[in-house]
Amino acid sequence: MSPDPAPVNGLKRPHRSHREVADVLRDRIRSGSLRPGQRMPTQAELADEFGVERGAIREALRTLQGENLLANVSKGSPATVAVNSKHALSGPGGVKPQPTMVGLAPRIAAAFEADHVEIDALCLTSISLTMAIGEPLRQIHAGQRKPAKVSVRVLLPSRSIDLAFPAPVDSGDDEGGQVHRRWLDQRNAQGQVLRHNLQALRSSHGIDVDVSFRALPFTPPVKLYLLNGSEALFAYYTLTRQSEQIDHEPLEMYDAQGAQSMLFPFHQGDGLRDTTFVEQSHLWFNALWVTISQDLELARG
Repeated sequence: MSPDPAPVNGLKRPHRSHREVADVLRDRIRSGSLRPGQRMPTQAELADEFGVERGAIREALRTLQGENLLANVSKGSPATVAVNSKHALSGPGGVKPQPTMVGLAPRIAAAFEADHVEIDALCLTSISLTMAIGEPLRQIHAGQRKPAKVSVRVLLPSRSIDLAFPAPVDSGDDEGGQVHRRWLDQRNAQGQVLRHNLQALRSSHGIDVDVSFRALPFTPPVKLYLLNGSEALFAYYTLTRQSEQIDHEPLEMYDAQGAQSMLFPFHQGDGLRDTTFVEQSHLWFNALWVTISQDLELARG
């Protein structure tokens, strides 16, 4: 016999984002008002309660499914609260780390629901950021959202330093130069695509866009994304030895697969630890931006 549907609680509150809906439902699971194994209200009932479209409800439910809090999320029958939801919420924030290629895009998309989108990133090439920002840009071009302003700041390693990685295992001859040129081409190409795609919003949709890059005098051992002043996503660059084709020749090198790096989420207001981490991450990023970093010209590096 199926569990009874969970009651629809609260008053209608129009204009909520799918992230806000997910926050409310997450709180209900945390508080025990939605119990493990209990069936959720239908998507139509949730849409009516929160005063949003069903698409926002589906996004909220998928978010909670990704956190292992819901099961059986589909367009058909109502989802159910996951049996192991208490275990999923046992850590601070209740959100498990995910590979960057999985976890970054939905958080960037949620950030674009704000009227003023603010994204700060410290990374090695900005490949993951460029890919993750593609979906909210598509939604803007489709008329599904329109922020008034988008501000993006990116810290990348300077071309003038000897990178700690990527680096050849044996640094003889010109191998180090080959690896460096390959990384530099990637850094510049991804940065140019990111800047072009964002700046195009100004002419096509009248959105105020500010995109800035600065160069760091060191190789960052971690990647960091700061979203709208309230969220920090942090990951380690874990090095491996791998073989890459450079100029049609195999080369053994040390490098990190940034898209696979596990991304740890921290939310301001989600406990003292998370709030402090977000605040200190902003202080750290801003200090690097105004002190030892320098203007970066992507065309010349």
